[in-house]
Amino acid sequence: MDEILRIEHLVKTFGTNEVLKDIDFTVSKGDVISIIGASGSGKSTLLRCINMLEDATGGRILYHGKDILAGEVDEDRYRTKVGMVFQSFNLFNNFSVLDNCIVGQTHVLKRKKDEAEAKAMEYLSKVGMSQYIKAKPRQLSGGQKQRVAIARALAMDPEVLLFDEPTSALDPEMVGEVLDVMKSLAEGGMTMLVVTHEMAFARDVSNRVIYMADGRIEEEGSPREIFYSPKSPRTKDFLSRFTSNK
Repeated sequence: MDEILRIEHLVKTFGTNEVLKDIDFTVSKGDVISIIGASGSGKSTLLRCINMLEDATGGRILYHGKDILAGEVDEDRYRTKVGMVFQSFNLFNNFSVLDNCIVGQTHVLKRKKDEAEAKAMEYLSKVGMSQYIKAKPRQLSGGQKQRVAIARALAMDPEVLLFDEPTSALDPEMVGEVLDVMKSLAEGGMTMLVVTHEMAFARDVSNRVIYMADGRIEEEGSPREIFYSPKSPRTKDFLSRFTSNK
């Protein structure tokens, strides 16, 4: 398979607190990888290091074989190719829905306005938000904001999309609409790395699941392996509440 990212011996410390400890895994084209684990296990920090929002303390992040931590890849170009969808949407509140999806394209990718608008409309339609193009974020529900944020990320033509707990700030009735969009992206072949507490998504949509504990990858495997025959007692314990309810 076409490998896009390779994470090698990644370490991140905040002062004396080692948040990520010797993380290794790969992301290939078409992968949908769910990263699960208790709060504080390092999941979001891992994504933020991959997207260069946090500086890793050690290790390597290879993008098509080039180490971004060693400056072998242009940082702005890399960020367009490895997009991020945040827990808290991060939309520009004074911009319309359409302008939120255009601004990155015109400023970073240097696209012409009409081309950027066409691309924005394409993805806003895809996530079911094309009728809200003139609305400001404050006029939208949480689920609608997150769908706009996904469209904005897609409009940058990323190779990989990183999702940092994209449903955790949403009211329960809005979670489904965002997960449906993510599921359709996965079915369309989008490469995705998803930090999530939505265990059904991890089980049913991912092709790989990573369970993190105390800043380490405790276990990695297919959804079937992780959910139904985990090797680690910690994985088993973490998932027991979920599987006992199914």
